Amino acid sequence: MKTWRWFPKLILTLLLAFAAVLMLAPIIFILTNSFMKEQEITANYGLIGQMVDVAKGGKDAFINLKLIPDWISFGQYAEVLMLSTQFMRMFWNSVMLVVPIVVGQTVIASLAAYAFAKLRFPGRNKLFMVYLMTMLMPFQVTLVPNYIVIDKLGLMNHEASIILPGIFSAFGVFMMRQFMAHIPGAYSEAAMMDGAGQWLIFWRIILPLVKPGLAALVVLLFVDYWNMIEQPLIFLQDAAKQPLSLYLARINKDALGIGFAASALYMAPMVLLFLYAESYFTRGIQLSGIKG
Repeated sequence: MKTWRWFPKLILTLLLAFAAVLMLAPIIFILTNSFMKEQEITANYGLIGQMVDVAKGGKDAFINLKLIPDWISFGQYAEVLMLSTQFMRMFWNSVMLVVPIVVGQTVIASLAAYAFAKLRFPGRNKLFMVYLMTMLMPFQVTLVPNYIVIDKLGLMNHEASIILPGIFSAFGVFMMRQFMAHIPGAYSEAAMMDGAGQWLIFWRIILPLVKPGLAALVVLLFVDYWNMIEQPLIFLQDAAKQPLSLYLARINKDALGIGFAASALYMAPMVLLFLYAESYFTRGIQLSGIKG
C-alpha cells in the first residue's frame, strides 16, 4: 500500500520533468549549435529556406537537427563580438532603451502605487480603475493615437518615442499597488505617531517591505522590453538606432552560425538577471503579501 501511495507523485514528477525538458530543449539546442563550425552548420541546416517542388521531380529534403557538435569552435562568437560591429552597436542600443524604461517605470510605479494603496483621496478607486484600462488595451489598439502624439511632439525616430511610453506604463503601478495593499496600515500609523511624514514612511518602511515586488517588476519589465519588436519597428526608422531584437529577425539563411551565437548572447542578460534575483522574483511573483 505504501508503494502505491508514491505512484501518483512519481507520475507527476515524470510529467513535470518531461515538461521541463521540452521547455529547455530550444535553449540547449541554441547553445550547443552556437559552438559548431560554419561548415557543419551549413551541412545540417543549409536547406532552410529552400523550396523543393516535388511535383516537378524534386526530392523531399529534410534538415538534420543536431545537438552535439563534431568539433567545438568559438568562431561564431568571435565573428559576432569582434568582427561584426553591428551586433555590439545594436546590443548597446537595446541597453540604452531598456535600462531607462526599467529604472523610470520602477520609480514612477512605486510612487503611484503608494498613492493608490496608502493615501486617501476622493475618487481613488475609480481613478485606479480608469488607469488600469490602459493596461487592458493591447499595443495594436493604442498604436494609432500613440503614433499621432509622438509625431506631433517631434519624437519620431528618436529614442524618447520608446522610452517615454514605457516609463509611464500602467503595468508596474498595478503590480506594486497589489504588494503595498497587503502591508498592514499599523506600520504607517505607528510611524506617523512618531512624527514621520509620507515620504519617510514610503522610503524607510514601505519600500523595504516590497523588495520582492520590486525585483519581480524589474525582471518582468526587462524581459518584456528586451524582446520588444513592434515599438522600435514602427517608431525608429533609422536602422542604426534599432535594438538587438530586430537584428536577430534579420539574420538570413546565409548566416545561421552567427544567428546561433547571437541568439545565445541575446539570452545571456535575461538569464543572468533572473539568476541574480531568483529568490526575490519567486517570492514576488506569488503575490503572497506581507504578514505583520
